[in-house]
Amino acid sequence: MAESSQRWLALESNPEVINKYIQCLGADPEWGFQDVLGFDPELLEMVPKPVAAVLLLFPYTDAVKSSPQGTEDASASLYFTKQTIGNACGTIGVIHALANNMDKIKMASDKHFQALYEATKDLSPEARAKYLEEDKELGDAHESSASEGQTKTPAREESVRHHFVTFIHKDGGLYEMDGCRGAPVNHNIPTTPETLLKNASAVIKKYIALEPDNPGFSAIALCKLDG
Repeated sequence: MAESSQRWLALESNPEVINKYIQCLGADPEWGFQDVLGFDPELLEMVPKPVAAVLLLFPYTDAVKSSPQGTEDASASLYFTKQTIGNACGTIGVIHALANNMDKIKMASDKHFQALYEATKDLSPEARAKYLEEDKELGDAHESSASEGQTKTPAREESVRHHFVTFIHKDGGLYEMDGCRGAPVNHNIPTTPETLLKNASAVIKKYIALEPDNPGFSAIALCKLDG
């Protein structure tokens, strides 16, 4: 599917910024993103549980693009949307995290995400992408959040060389949601809600091994927050 002419400001992998964003969209404030400080077991244990999704930001290099992990599975019963808006991978990642956890995370009925989900839940991935192109309220919320990051925001016309994907658990499996691929990616790793973070980290380590000297990998986990 061709990319549209739209290009958004890049969203920063910053829990504070993204938590404001998802609460603006209507997510239950008991849930939010926290940094994953590393992928060794003792660091994973520091992340509050349960974990509903893991967002990975990684350098979109030739080495990574030429070595896709997992198997695309169009039959998976998941909410999946293609990405056609330039630099929108952060919002696509957030949508995949929230829309595939509607049974866990309460969404305010008078906020935008609930309406977005209801309008698109029965559409194809391509039709969802088209809907997002025309969703001004979502675009405005993204732009507002992107402007709040701590690092200098790249110019709108600049193609960002980092990319977001989302890992979720579904029906006993680990899936990677990437709007630049053709379908949800099944990693064929038996997974439970309790092992989602550990199993996602195992896949993330494979990506890091493709670019071992590149510091541009970071992850945040959508989890139920303490207190």
